[in-house]
Amino acid sequence: MEKEKTKMYQKIDNKNAIKIITILEKYYSDAKCGLNFNSDIELVIALILAAQCTDERVNKIIPILFKKYKNVYGLASAKLEDIQDIIKPCGFYVNKSISISKTAKAIVEKFNGKIPNTMEDLTTLSGIGRKSANIILQECFNTTLGIAVDTHVTRISRKIGLSNSNTAEKIEKDLMNLFDKKYWNKINHIFVYHGRAICIARNPKCDICPISSLCKKNQ
Repeated sequence: MEKEKTKMYQKIDNKNAIKIITILEKYYSDAKCGLNFNSDIELVIALILAAQCTDERVNKIIPILFKKYKNVYGLASAKLEDIQDIIKPCGFYVNKSISISKTAKAIVEKFNGKIPNTMEDLTTLSGIGRKSANIILQECFNTTLGIAVDTHVTRISRKIGLSNSNTAEKIEKDLMNLFDKKYWNKINHIFVYHGRAICIARNPKCDICPISSLCKKNQ
């Protein structure tokens, strides 16, 4: 894994970068957020749970959690032990339960029970970093300020030559400079789909990849 992070890949030119995102956008035309939610607070909590956990597992836990705690007020008053019992299958449940409790209380006490709609305010919430804040802004407020960079976006961006940076923040800037803003809210979903279906970390299916001829990894 360390070699994947430190290896330098050949950078792709802007023209081919645009070709790549255009091809992938069409190939994954149904790409969307993998987390299911019925309210803004459900997405916020789902993103906290999603750290080092599959979307599939999170999607099973969220309905159970919010069946017991109907809204952010109920969650803010919940006992940590009770939250832990429900979210335990997601892993790291002790730390995640603390983040969930702190975030719910902050939303109630500082934001009048409403999910904040700015990057600055969202990133003050426990367990919510810039990546998650980008997703919340895009999904809940139809606001695109940047690109949500997770492990899939990091790995694929480097592998196909879109960025040689090693941090999410720098990769986000590289992608924002490279692509028109109309793509910013799609890149995360597209790369997640591609990373799961074809550009798999340990066993990439390059023989069926729609951008294989453009990928710098194969040149």
